Amino acid sequence: MPRPQAVSLPNASPDIPPAGVEFRAMARAPRVLVFDSGVGGLSVLAALRARAPGCDFIFACDNAAFPYGTKAETELVERVDKVLHQLVRREQPDILVVACNTASTVALPRLRARIPNPVVGVVPAIKPAAALSATKVIGLLGTPGTVSRPYTRQLIADFAADCEVICLGSSRLVEIAELALRGTAPDIDELRAILTPLFTNPALDTLVLACTHFPLLAEALATAAPRPVHWVDSGDAIARRVLALLSGPADGPDRGFRALFTGAAGSDILHPALAVRGCTEVAILP
Repeated sequence: MPRPQAVSLPNASPDIPPAGVEFRAMARAPRVLVFDSGVGGLSVLAALRARAPGCDFIFACDNAAFPYGTKAETELVERVDKVLHQLVRREQPDILVVACNTASTVALPRLRARIPNPVVGVVPAIKPAAALSATKVIGLLGTPGTVSRPYTRQLIADFAADCEVICLGSSRLVEIAELALRGTAPDIDELRAILTPLFTNPALDTLVLACTHFPLLAEALATAAPRPVHWVDSGDAIARRVLALLSGPADGPDRGFRALFTGAAGSDILHPALAVRGCTEVAILP
């Protein structure tokens, strides 16, 4: 299968090797593929690079099928299975991270049954949020699909049975995060309106960001919130899990990452934001 056409990006950090450096020169470094339908997986990738900077990271974005949060479960499982099998054959990763709550809550069993490599998923951080909350009133902010799925309800029953959990699904927040990485600053008033239903209970003291897009808006969300709360996401927990599964050296200088997109439309607008975050090369899959 031919390699996709690639575009090298200017380096944003002196710690990242020039884009022309061959990755195979560091072939012993574990290869970690981070997958999402949009740019939300970049929040998980940042946590991974903080704990395992020496890995060979690939960020794969299925933007041709974005968004996942509004798709039916059957359609979503088929799409994720198809794209990830193509990516695994092409890139030969040592570990695969499904950095999407929506995909993880429905597709992980099938992926783990069909892909021999370790597959790490992202699930809402309900357990740590319940442990952190002093008032036992927590909010769950995700996509409509994530907050309504039986998997999420079971997590609440298993780990937050002693809590009141206020759930809110928002597809618009995903759009806002995507636009933010393309240069459009979030409207704080709009964010405040989206968050309002979560804060109707004055006892709420902890809020779970149950979509990997949402940590990209963490600062803006904290500004829009009517009062300080604990914001909890899964990024660091996923990074610790991946680190435990690695069989090769994960330390060393940060080598940045490569980015792959399933569609060309709009991907070029992301180049500046990707470069700032350490991306050395962008390619569109055929």
